[in-house]
Amino acid sequence: MNLIFFEVPRYRDNLKPFTLTRPIAEIRLGILSLAEKWEKHLKVEVLNNGYFTDQYLQAKFPLHSAEHSICINASLCPSPALVEAINQLKEGQLLEKDGELLAICPTSAHTSTLGELRHEVYTEKFAKLIAMVETYEKQSYTEHAFLLTQPWQIFLENGEQIKADYQLIATGRTSANIEDPHTIYYGKPEDIFIEEGVSIRASILNAENGPIYLGKGATIHENGVIKGPFAMLENSHVNIGSKIREATTIGPHSKLGGEVKNVVVFGNSNKGHEGFLGNSVIGEWCNFGADTNASNLKNNYKPVKIWNYGTHRYEDTGELFCGLLMGDHSKCGINTMFNTGTVVGVFANIFGTGYPEKFIPSFSWGAVTETAPYRIEKALEVARDVLKRRGITLSEQEADILRYIYEHRTHETQP
Repeated sequence: MNLIFFEVPRYRDNLKPFTLTRPIAEIRLGILSLAEKWEKHLKVEVLNNGYFTDQYLQAKFPLHSAEHSICINASLCPSPALVEAINQLKEGQLLEKDGELLAICPTSAHTSTLGELRHEVYTEKFAKLIAMVETYEKQSYTEHAFLLTQPWQIFLENGEQIKADYQLIATGRTSANIEDPHTIYYGKPEDIFIEEGVSIRASILNAENGPIYLGKGATIHENGVIKGPFAMLENSHVNIGSKIREATTIGPHSKLGGEVKNVVVFGNSNKGHEGFLGNSVIGEWCNFGADTNASNLKNNYKPVKIWNYGTHRYEDTGELFCGLLMGDHSKCGINTMFNTGTVVGVFANIFGTGYPEKFIPSFSWGAVTETAPYRIEKALEVARDVLKRRGITLSEQEADILRYIYEHRTHETQP
């Protein structure tokens, strides 16, 4: 089977800055990315994941067109009922709920047509996709379906998604043991799953309110306190004396320290020092200076408003708790203080005294008293140095994506 993930344009805009550098299906939610969830749920050999996404991302995230393809709304989270409904689709049929397109089983001819659209502007090729399936037989889906359409939903849904992913990963497998005699755990043993090579020293793991998943080579240093639901992926670290509260995910090759609550770190990012971070989403290759703090609750207890890339204005989240939303490659200096509901684009370098603006566009330099553009070649030089420390080379495809974002950053209209 070939999976193709298509994106609704308004959802793609809403989910920026995270979709500036990746398709929606590559967003981590729970333990797995949306694409990985579908691979595991469908329980068939997936030949290729194809991404029907913006043209500047297609080189890194190609659109594979092949027979026996299923097109899935990239914002859609799988469930057993959804998987059953999608598996029952025949060629020329689509699945919808309340007018929302969930999945398509394209004809062979239309599968080839999708491949021909890969280099077009996304809004135009999505319109052609909709026109292409107008004559398809519609199948109505009546069960609950969760669609990721707003960035704050990433942390809001993370706890439940950790629980769901934990069942996918841990069921039928045997966990490694906690060997350290000074580590204490609470809850049922089956609610803590430890992969090979995990190191834990004199820490507390509390799985009474949700499972705890520790990926290969993960390390919890001395005096770490973990409350589930919680997930950390391969080769990540919880630093000495850290307090990691519920509904938190640490992506691969990352470090987390201080006090953290309900945070999703996609991967390759470091918040290793003291300071509070709550109800937040952090992309890849981000770094936090020591004692950085982010507010997640307004003093007047009113719902938080955040900058929306699609509407170019602040939108009400309807949520009392909303912290920091930071795109890939962004960094902040020591003692940085983020206001409630701050949105940071890609490759911003934030430093200076006082509070930064609540919306910091991509490639901003400073962002407190004065802001200057972060020169693209200097930014790419930093990216190469950062990746080199992990034994990774910045590809030309990735560099081209960053150049595109830089050249089009004026679209990130400031308030």
